[in-house]
Amino acid sequence: MRDFRDAKAMAQTLSEALSAKSVSLSHSESLELIARVLGLRDWNVLAARIQASQPVGAGPRNPVPEASPPPSSGADLPIFPMRDFVLFPQMTVPVFVGRDKTRRAVEHAMAGDRRVLVVAQRQATDDDPGNLDSLYPVGVTASVINCQTQVDGVLKVSVSGLQRAAILHLVNADFLAAEVAPVEEQRRQSAEAVARSSAVLDTYQSYANIDFSSLPRRAKARLGLPSIGDPGVLADTLAPLLSISIEQKQQLLETSDVVARLEKILDLMKAGRPENGPEPAG
Repeated sequence: MRDFRDAKAMAQTLSEALSAKSVSLSHSESLELIARVLGLRDWNVLAARIQASQPVGAGPRNPVPEASPPPSSGADLPIFPMRDFVLFPQMTVPVFVGRDKTRRAVEHAMAGDRRVLVVAQRQATDDDPGNLDSLYPVGVTASVINCQTQVDGVLKVSVSGLQRAAILHLVNADFLAAEVAPVEEQRRQSAEAVARSSAVLDTYQSYANIDFSSLPRRAKARLGLPSIGDPGVLADTLAPLLSISIEQKQQLLETSDVVARLEKILDLMKAGRPENGPEPAG
């Protein structure tokens, strides 16, 4: 059975099948569609998943192993403390590393399974967050996709968010690390979650001034617009897009109940919508 690691072959098959029916679809558009079919936000997220599943140094012709399992209680992970930023699962973002401890954390991760814990620090001005009071209690395990040193000496690291994880204990030595435990989601595929997802998408059209119905199907796939297929993914896709504070985004990250998270997102969007903005469809 094919899985996410066969995405490029699946996209090629899709393009050829549509071409035989005189339907033109570029390879990049096919990749975006395959990503959506597999329940992911876009090709960037899927590509990160594929690369994260490969061992360090593996080329495209090497056999692809199973993806790294989520952390279990007692797993120690290097920490990336973030100033004014909250990472969510499914996000793939560049992180710019200047602190020596975090550089050493990168080196440790690259020498191992490339997994780290990305967690927001409570005070952006804190240059050495080394205790539980200086960090938020929940972060996201992430896979380091690649890293390179910029001309100014700053290390640019691309990470892909995997799963929520709670900090159990900090290890502060050559670099900051943490013993973590996965945070499981509740009511992710419940009827309540699906119903809230529909309301959230309706409200997001007003909040972001987007009319989904006016967009052609191919444009929707190209833009990677969220769907209600997975309410948890929908919530984590929209949360970073909201114009809210770091503390509010952290609260969304720490809300493991998907229905409650969607309700919070709905309330935040309603509070942030212009007074003269259109009401969402019922």
